[in-house]
Parts: sequence; structure tokens; C-alpha cells
Amino acid sequence: MRYAPITERLQNLGGEKWAIHNTARAKAAAGEPVIELTIGEPDITVDPALVEKCAAAMRAGRTRYSNGRGEAGLVDALVETYKGRMQGITAENILCFPGTQTALYAVVLALTDEGDGVLCGDPYYATYEGVVRSTGANMQPVPLKIKDGFIMQPDDLRAAITPQSRVLLLNTPHNPTGALLDRNVLGELGRIAIENDLWIVCDEVYEALIFSGEFVSPLAFPELHERTVVVSSISKSHAATGFRSGWSIGPVEFSQKLLPISETMLFGNQPFIADMTEAALRGNFDTAERLRTALGRRAKLVHQAVQSVPGLAASLPQGGMFLMIDVTDTGLDGDTFAWRLLEDHNVAVMPGSSFGDNASGLIRVALTVPDDQLLTATARMAILCKTLEAARQ
Repeated sequence: MRYAPITERLQNLGGEKWAIHNTARAKAAAGEPVIELTIGEPDITVDPALVEKCAAAMRAGRTRYSNGRGEAGLVDALVETYKGRMQGITAENILCFPGTQTALYAVVLALTDEGDGVLCGDPYYATYEGVVRSTGANMQPVPLKIKDGFIMQPDDLRAAITPQSRVLLLNTPHNPTGALLDRNVLGELGRIAIENDLWIVCDEVYEALIFSGEFVSPLAFPELHERTVVVSSISKSHAATGFRSGWSIGPVEFSQKLLPISETMLFGNQPFIADMTEAALRGNFDTAERLRTALGRRAKLVHQAVQSVPGLAASLPQGGMFLMIDVTDTGLDGDTFAWRLLEDHNVAVMPGSSFGDNASGLIRVALTVPDDQLLTATARMAILCKTLEAARQ
């Protein structure tokens, strides 16, 4: 039988990247005491008031069709949320989607075609390559180096640009490294985008979870507004991952062109979830603050614990839900180390190769379990490192 080329382009770019996570879940289901440090699932639950808002909206009959742009109340709340960083923003700049992932997919679909290039820092979030490859475009990795704190360097971006480059895909705070782009670096990256007529697509889903430094968006630069599209959601800020409620913010002309794509894909979100999202944006909830406090503390705990383990080196993140550990001095790559850690010690982490070639010697640790479990996990990493050292000797 014949299949569309997209099925070949996305071969091995879906669930295969999460093989360790799926194996860990299977072990846990079989009764094994696995410490799961694989995905960004907050251990703080969504606020009960938001759950009730969603349920009340359903009881009130908010279960009918919506429209392609988004429910009016939610769109108005987004205008209020972003007006401080994008002067003159209106409903015409906004589209609502079921989560950041769907928004990102639609945005990249609107901006790229077969043979185009998308510049993206490597390491990058695991789904980015699939999003890019789905359109026939190609990833153009820009190395994010440990010595630079995983911050994209302007010279490295310039070196990666080709005549096929169309989009610069940014993520700040960054998944998987937790790096945060400051105003100076972001301004320079923006100037390079202008010089090379690049779109900027910025994933800002971790904006509310910053431990050190100040969040800056490309929207903070008026000269970038005509070429910038921002995507985000309430998944992380309000611990509402399963509700799938996100959006895109972009130029009016771009949003007009994106709307038929959105309508073809989805034709609207669920009104009851839109009502909950509006309440989340307009309300005063402490979910993000509690998450930020817990995640920042855990990042320091793991970072400190790892520093005393021969063979391991960690970078302290500035935000997000993860911490990267360099395992190359153990003699193993990230994949082999991660599988050994799961098989021998029941600790599940993500291998760096799931996030690009530049992360092949790293593992990603999710900071989404209680402190004592994280310390137990790092202690088991230390045991594995001692075993590997003994075997080498």
C-alpha cells in the first residue's frame, strides 16, 4: 500500500523518543518501584477552583461548537495578558489551540515548505524535529554548548544560516536545559533574523517557571513584531497539562493566514476549557509560584548532589522543570547510561539523544518528584558510576 511522504519523514520521530519512559511506566505497572524522572508532568495539581470552573461551564451548556479563533472571553483575556509586551495587540493577533504543541505544529506548517530550513538550538525539545519534518522542512541545528550555559550564541546562529533558512525556532526558558535568553542575546538574535529575513517562532510555555534571571520575549522588541510568533499555554503555569489549552500570538496578516489552517485542523476548541483558561489568566492563582519554589529548590539539590559524583557534571538551570547531567566521563553515552540506570536501579531519566545530536552525552532529569526521591535517584546514579569505574579498572 502507498502512504503519504509525511509518514516517512516522521518515522522514528514520535513515541520512539520516549522508549525509556514507556518502559519505566510498564515496570511501574508491574509493581516495580520506579522513580520516574522522564516527563514534565507537575507534581502539583491544577487548582480545584479551575476544575470547578470547567465543570460549571459544562453544566451551563458550554459544550457546543466554538470558532476557529477562540472563545471571545479567552481571546480578550489574552489581549489583556500580552498588551504590556505588544503594543496595539487585538483579537486579530490571537488564535487559540489545544495546547502549545498543536499551536507550534500549525505555526510551522504556515511558515515552511519542503526544502526550507528551520534553525533551532541543539539540544531541543523532543517533538521539535517532528514538527519541522512534517512540512518537509529540515532542521538546521545551532549548537548550544555547556560552556555557554546552553545559551545560543549569535556567531553560532550566523554560521548555521543558509539560503534555505526561513525560521528561527527559540524556546525560553529552554527545554531540556533550563537556559534563559537575556535581553542582550535575544536582541542580537533578533537583529540576525532581520538581516536574513527570518521568522522568529518562540515557545514560551515555561515563562512562569524561572528561578534566576528575568524573562524576555521577542515581543519586547517592537522591531521584531512583524516577524515574531509566540506560542504558549496554561500547561505548565497552572499545572493543567491534560486540559490542552494554548495559543499563538503573531502579526495580524500571519494570523489571518493561519486561521484557515487552524479551522481545517480543529475548527475550534472546547468552550468549557476556554472558560477555565480565561479564569486562569484573569485569576490570582499561586500554582506557578509553588511550582517555581519547588523546582528551583530541587534543581539546587540535584546539582549539589551530582557535583560530588565522579563521572557526572551538571548544569544549574535558570528555569523550567529539568536539569541536564553530562555522563561522558563515565565512559557511556547518554542512551546507554539511561538504560543501565533504569534496568539496574529503577530510575528513569531521558537520554540526551532524544533532544538532538549535541546532547548525546547527556541525560535529562525531571524535577517533578519529591525531594527525597530525587536524592535517592542521584544516590543510585552514584552507585552506577562506581560500578562503571570498577569495571574500567
